[in-house]
Amino acid sequence: MLREFKLPDVGEGLTEAEIVKWHVAAGDKVTINQTIVEIETAKAVVELPCPYEGVVASLMAAEGETVDVGKPIIAVDTGEGADTTRETAPADDMVPAPPPEAVETKPERQPVLVGYGVKLGATTRRPRKGHAPTQAPAQAQAPAPAEAPPPAPVRPAPAPALAPRRGGVAVLAKPPVRKLAKDLGVDLATIAGTGPSGSITREDVHAAAAAPQAAPALVTAGVREERVPVKGVRKATAAAMVASAFTAPHVTEFLQVDVTATMDAVRRLRQMPDFADVKVSPLLLVAKALLTAARRYPLINSSWAGDEIVVKHYVNLGIAAATQRGLIVPNVKDAQALSLPDLAKALAALTESARAGKAQPADLTGGTITITNVGVFGIDAGTPIINPGEAAILAFGQVRDLPWVVDGQVVPRKVTTLALSFDHRIVDGELGSYVLRDVGAMLEDPLRMLAWS
Repeated sequence: MLREFKLPDVGEGLTEAEIVKWHVAAGDKVTINQTIVEIETAKAVVELPCPYEGVVASLMAAEGETVDVGKPIIAVDTGEGADTTRETAPADDMVPAPPPEAVETKPERQPVLVGYGVKLGATTRRPRKGHAPTQAPAQAQAPAPAEAPPPAPVRPAPAPALAPRRGGVAVLAKPPVRKLAKDLGVDLATIAGTGPSGSITREDVHAAAAAPQAAPALVTAGVREERVPVKGVRKATAAAMVASAFTAPHVTEFLQVDVTATMDAVRRLRQMPDFADVKVSPLLLVAKALLTAARRYPLINSSWAGDEIVVKHYVNLGIAAATQRGLIVPNVKDAQALSLPDLAKALAALTESARAGKAQPADLTGGTITITNVGVFGIDAGTPIINPGEAAILAFGQVRDLPWVVDGQVVPRKVTTLALSFDHRIVDGELGSYVLRDVGAMLEDPLRMLAWS
């Protein structure tokens, strides 16, 4: 029996997603909850599990294709109440596998899917009770190469996959190479591969990307621009930032802070057993300071709802993360309830999964207040845009050695700049100043976090 798996809504009201990478091919055996495909939504890259057990009949969407929610993306032959030995439709057709009678009239058709055929013998699973010998005729009907199937699957695992067809040309390239080409704006169909079987390597992609600078004479006359499609995270981020900038009246305040004591505290925390297996950075204490300030001034952790302000007595702390797919803001749920070691672990896990493209939609929704660490880029300060649905965002600048007056003497100190943007419909200048002042005071003297927590 053929069962189609339709693209689900893995987020909140998402309407489409891009097929990033298939983990299975036609003829592969699959089990329930086995990861079969990676998709990219407007929020994150998500791994989808298979809801069925059986044999992959066909993949109904190519890598790189954008698919609407509700459209079938894979057909699985569960072997229930149907002949499981029939062949599947070619993946290039991008349609569900045909009914058995249609296949029987065209036994010569060979499945072509991401560069691989079906596994010989893979569709003979689950023989009917008392009819095991009926599998032999099905194998006899297979094309000539299937007359003496080897015990191992025909599809070679290390072989590079066929990249999505462009202009009718299929090229060999592994998924990481295809992603690199996409990031660099290189058309794989224009590259002659130097790898095994003519496959395209990372070096080939880099060489193609550098070709216009190395050999300008080869560039077609008049081609001086590049157009990058706006989709996925970039499209969602753009819409959110425009909506925020032109809906919430932004105010940004700045404060320079002597964080010498904070840097000393970070060094001491790194030596403690409770933090032995987790990265401790100044961002941890910045986060703790903002959480403490949000408890002291709850209105900073709220949202505008038209005729009312929703004050939240929990903090889903967002951390802006720059990824290859664009800026995303995963958040730590109920961060106010975490101990300092647990907060450190949560921040490390969240940023790692975000940069690896593994953040789940649930990680990217429901944030209440955000920190953006522009200091990692060597930047002192900026005017961050508030995430829609939140009232404030704190920018943490780089920590630098600067001359500072201490007890009437100019001495070198560790100094950073904090910038707090807030929604002036909710937070007035006085409240915003109090929050920024208190965060700065706690970073100047971390003991204040204990006193004010």
